[in-house]
Amino acid sequence: LQQRRGLRLSAPAAIQVTVRDALNQALDEELERDERVFLLGEEVAQYDGAYKISRGLWKKYGDKRVIDTPISEMGFAGIAVGAAMVWLRPVCEFMTFNFSMQAIDQVINSAAKTCYMSAGSIAVPIVFRGPNGASAGVAAQHSQCFAAWYGHCPGLKVVSPWSAEDAKGLLKASIRDDNPVVVLENELLYGVPFEMSEQAQSKEFVIPIGKAKIERQGTHVTVVAHSRPVGHCLEAAAVLSKEGVECEVINLRTIRPLDMETVEASVVKTNHLVTVEGGWPQFGVGAEICARIMEGPAFNYLDAPAVRVTGADVPMPYAKILEDNCIPQVKDIVFAVKKALNI
Repeated sequence: LQQRRGLRLSAPAAIQVTVRDALNQALDEELERDERVFLLGEEVAQYDGAYKISRGLWKKYGDKRVIDTPISEMGFAGIAVGAAMVWLRPVCEFMTFNFSMQAIDQVINSAAKTCYMSAGSIAVPIVFRGPNGASAGVAAQHSQCFAAWYGHCPGLKVVSPWSAEDAKGLLKASIRDDNPVVVLENELLYGVPFEMSEQAQSKEFVIPIGKAKIERQGTHVTVVAHSRPVGHCLEAAAVLSKEGVECEVINLRTIRPLDMETVEASVVKTNHLVTVEGGWPQFGVGAEICARIMEGPAFNYLDAPAVRVTGADVPMPYAKILEDNCIPQVKDIVFAVKKALNI
């Protein structure tokens, strides 16, 4: 009727959604879409999840689809891998990826290598997900970033979302993938609201694994990051813009496989590169990106050496002031960009 009267109907506007709710939506939609999908882990069912990611799912889908497990990562990860080998689609939650070390034999030796060792006859469609990297005030044994650890291993795909759209689209793509996928979330992002587009609100919205996103266009320097540091890079870019420096900020989204085409194209345009990550420097994600740039065609376009911004090369301290000094801050990124540009 409004259309007949010549009135313009507005499309549904973008909405604000937290990363927590985006992950919850993704799980809900995939559990509804495919009866082979199920979620298991510590406190994911009756308690609604340690971080409330699985809020409401146990009441909706019941004990067979949302399963509380004992505190035994090796045990329930092994059950999940076995289920995936017979074409169920388990989503295995680790309360933190630091605890995935208890199950690393299942993740690497069982899940990652089975397709190769079976000559492709056995797929393992499983998702390992949970919070990764530093939280706040949880000290050394709960603060590691495992992006480089799992990104090192053939047979795995590894994604690392930043925004709510990243979280929803990448988790849905991971659940639908026929390979083992490690989804590295960030606890400090769970409660952060992001704008979610109309497209991302669709139940069929997925983000292709292996494709980075340019979050901010720039001409002077390429800044590459993943997970929470993407936000720090955008803040640093805003600061530097006031000084006449325009940063191109790339959100990797996926650690394995790396989208080097997007990074290389940006470096060709800006002639400078800075990588940012919360993990340790040695053998890190930034180190891999710098090595690939050096080995590839974009190296000839660099006007200065690439610069890495990483976490400090120490186990995470407990004291807040020391913790802050161990994690890349906006000022560290600003300093690194100025170093790369020699200003």
